[in-house]
Amino acid sequence: MRSLEIAEDGPETRLSLFNLNTPEVLANPYPLYTQLRKEHPVHWDPLLHTWVVTRYKDVVTVLRDLSANRSPAPELLESIGLSTLSPMARVMAKQVLFLDAPAHTRIRSLASAAFAPRRVQALREHIQEIAGRLLDHVEPRGSMDVIADFAIPLPAIVTAEMLGVPTSDYPRLKKWTEDFMEILANFQHNPGRAARAINSVEEMVDYFRAAIARLRIHPQEGLVHSLLTAEIEGDRFTDDEVVANSIIVMVGGQETTTTLIGNGLLTLLRNPSQLQQLKSNPALMPSAVEELLRYESPVQQTARLAPHDLEFGGQRIRKRQAVVAVLAAANRDPEVFPDPDRLDLARQDNRHVAFGWAAHFCLGAALARVEAQIAFEMLLRRFPDMTLDSTPPRWRCNLDLRGLESLPVTFGQKAKASVPGAEGESR
Repeated sequence: MRSLEIAEDGPETRLSLFNLNTPEVLANPYPLYTQLRKEHPVHWDPLLHTWVVTRYKDVVTVLRDLSANRSPAPELLESIGLSTLSPMARVMAKQVLFLDAPAHTRIRSLASAAFAPRRVQALREHIQEIAGRLLDHVEPRGSMDVIADFAIPLPAIVTAEMLGVPTSDYPRLKKWTEDFMEILANFQHNPGRAARAINSVEEMVDYFRAAIARLRIHPQEGLVHSLLTAEIEGDRFTDDEVVANSIIVMVGGQETTTTLIGNGLLTLLRNPSQLQQLKSNPALMPSAVEELLRYESPVQQTARLAPHDLEFGGQRIRKRQAVVAVLAAANRDPEVFPDPDRLDLARQDNRHVAFGWAAHFCLGAALARVEAQIAFEMLLRRFPDMTLDSTPPRWRCNLDLRGLESLPVTFGQKAKASVPGAEGESR
């Protein structure tokens, strides 16, 4: 990770999101978000060259009204000496995540059928089977790394099946996903990863082009085939659009759910009274997942561009300037969530923005919720005495995505008698 010299400790540097690269802020970013929300709710971050908004109402406005079309054109990258990133830019330019209406509306309409809630619910039993096999494998050991042994393979296998590609390919899909997220969120701070990420993008494009060719000859149910055959009034996806949106679904389907499972389980183990409440009342699980999404949001922030010059929160924002909406700060705004730093699995009216807002609300939200509900239900039922290992959990250094590198736990005869971490502590 490249370091940055900070000349003075003024508000511009003290409140910069760049501080998320430091271990102490990475472990607990919420005091930083609270300071931003109180002192500079619309803040120019000179280290990241972007505006940062942290109040719930402002975040919703940014998500609703500003432009998601922020992928650089290959021609622009070439003009500034970054032509090596062009393969990624060509893919991003066709992904639903980086489009505004009407292009966004068209692609989302064609893709939405693949994520219909009834279709996701039909997968519930199969997801339970996959989770059960993973837990069968670790049970004799009496310990596991929740991330490596469960939170990574579960959504990776489910996502492969959703896409309609061989589940045995999931380790490759996961590697590509990690590289894609690294360049997407951390490029300016870790440019050395660019070559590896671009190689992964090219491999993904080749992989999904081969899948398209195979599915044209031997059709098989799955998202790739659904995108390939989707049609509304004669309008269909091009092959490039199928490839690009298969990639973004693959990335989102793995990363968000992996981090939700890891963050959520750590939060539960650090809040034993809430954990006991959930064990005593399993019907609370849907509400619990929503609160875990709010409390430790997997996607911490997302960027938009100002479509024109505008006044916002008393600040003048110029056309095409970047605005970062800090979802995790909005999700702890006391104007919307009473006692926001307290975990409350029975919280009512939980209007969090962990999955975004309005037109860009996450396509795979229903699937992530079902996977998380199943994961927590099975973990708590199979290992009711699970405790955190004495090894501290490690957080990934990623500005956009808050997730764990590892989460060691013990259970059965190896379970510890005490749980580290204070009850109700915000971390």
